[in-house]
Amino acid sequence: MFFEYPGLLFLELILIPVIALYIWRELRGGAPSVMVSSLGPWAGKGGGVKKYARHLPFVLRTIAIAMLILAIARPRSSDDFEKVNTEGIDIVLTLDVSTSMLARDFKPDRINAAKEIAIEFIAQRPSDRMGVVVFAGESFTQCPLTTDRATLINLMKEVETGLIEDGTAIGNGLATAVARLKDSPANSRVIILLTDGVNNRGEIAPQMAAEIAKTYGIRVYTIGVGAMGMAPYPVMTPFGVEIQQVKVEIDEPLLQQIANDTGGKYFRATDNTKLLEIYGEINKMEKSRTTVDSFPVYRELFMTFALIALAAIALELLLRLFVLKRIP
Repeated sequence: MFFEYPGLLFLELILIPVIALYIWRELRGGAPSVMVSSLGPWAGKGGGVKKYARHLPFVLRTIAIAMLILAIARPRSSDDFEKVNTEGIDIVLTLDVSTSMLARDFKPDRINAAKEIAIEFIAQRPSDRMGVVVFAGESFTQCPLTTDRATLINLMKEVETGLIEDGTAIGNGLATAVARLKDSPANSRVIILLTDGVNNRGEIAPQMAAEIAKTYGIRVYTIGVGAMGMAPYPVMTPFGVEIQQVKVEIDEPLLQQIANDTGGKYFRATDNTKLLEIYGEINKMEKSRTTVDSFPVYRELFMTFALIALAAIALELLLRLFVLKRIP
């Protein structure tokens, strides 16, 4: 057994002066007394059991306090170990958030479709560490590698266009994702890069970023998002927002090259269903199960101490109310 918060055990020392004060008061004041006209009825009686039983409430209260401190210090046991299967994969989702992702060839638009399907993908891989990188004219890490699915999903929901300067810096986005993975000890490291445009910004060339990923043994799956030919896009006009058809431009040769150079694969998503299928295919390909034998199984022991404290408090209350009544 060990305590999660051993520093709290020092609170037990408070009981020493409390006990000392109680003993001092007893020695100084003696047993409780009452003035009567005659000692006749009590002649030859020394107080019996109740003379000593009057100390029980204090003893019970002291035990209760001691047990509560032990419970708060959170006693735990880790004698058992459990075999756990884990994927052993670190994945960084790298998402284009340029304004072109507002095109409505996906429902409701590209950016929201990409987020919703990515969240489903995250939920299907509970054993992996995952992170999120976003890019437009520049890039940044929206969420570092984590196994905290709730936090990851909440941060993914906050992704939207307009967060950073507009443009499409594919090289910067890929390089940022590589930086998150290069020191990872995972058996397999993967980047899923989703974009709907042509590289036109950034200090790092996509080919250079792909070469760096290859050097670190990181696979990159690339996804080109957008319908073939033209796509509906919301455009601000003097009469409000109007939907106009704009040409879809995706640098597919570049995305194919990045995937091929790093041992990944290129996909083209033209609607929500196709994008969902792509994530499903990646999910099936990226399986690398390993067994970890040394995962400790912790058992919480605080409840035992808490129940002892509760029983002591209840017994003290019963003694004071029904057995050891005091005259004011």
